[in-house]
Amino acid sequence: MVEIIGVRFKNGGKVYYFSPNGCQVKLGDLVIAETSRGTECGEVAIPNKKIPKEEVTMPLKSVLRVATKEDMRVLEQNRKKEIKAFDVCQQRIAYRGLKMNLVDVECTFDNTKLLFYFTADNRVDFRELVKDLASVFRTRIELRQIGVRDKAKILGGIGICGREFCCKGHLHEFQPVSIRMAKEQGLSLNPSKISGCCGRLMCCLKYEQNVYEELLKITPKVGALVALEDGTHAKVCEINPLTGDLKVMPEKSDVPIKVNRDTITILRDGKIKVNQAERKALQSLEDQ
Repeated sequence: MVEIIGVRFKNGGKVYYFSPNGCQVKLGDLVIAETSRGTECGEVAIPNKKIPKEEVTMPLKSVLRVATKEDMRVLEQNRKKEIKAFDVCQQRIAYRGLKMNLVDVECTFDNTKLLFYFTADNRVDFRELVKDLASVFRTRIELRQIGVRDKAKILGGIGICGREFCCKGHLHEFQPVSIRMAKEQGLSLNPSKISGCCGRLMCCLKYEQNVYEELLKITPKVGALVALEDGTHAKVCEINPLTGDLKVMPEKSDVPIKVNRDTITILRDGKIKVNQAERKALQSLEDQ
């Protein structure tokens, strides 16, 4: 077993393991740690805890100290610098006529670098912008182009469910989401129903996908040919994988009836597929 502290450097960001280095911390404490980007200040997401050594990559970097009043003062100064840098960058973007949207600015704790996050439809030549910013702030400047999902994660907001964006609140990493997931879950392929505020497919489509995949293994698909309890053959018109209820059209009948998957025998299963017209119309909703 090895003792660790879990530290998160951004809201909703990934939790990184550090050696406590003799520090006893509580959930929510701020600590100073050495990272690949330099000295950073992060929030304790996992207090002192012992876990199996094979679950961590050794050697662990150590927490330097619990944040002091002086560290808090540095953080406050950095926040003010970020606000100023955002305004200056916006002005220089307008002056240079660049087609990019500034999203956020981050100042490293040790004040050695300013990171500017932006979105753009195409690649942007920002070399002159970097020179402008470096001449003003006299520090290393880094511009990073991010996607619309990353933008939503940084800015946050309220989703159509009425709760905070999952990516902002608790998702550490984005999971791939596809149109096929929406199709398999029987959702309407209406962009306004299956896309989030970022304009991409909702992250929550991934949450139940494993359950639907298991249920669809024992549930006939739409278009399947099945045998009813009385031996009559019927074609499946509609399915509900969660309840197991099916609507089927018996042979020589124009009236569908409701049955359960436990009472039928599958003779020839159907297929769930996204046709080319649907895929082309909804292609912009998938990750790019």
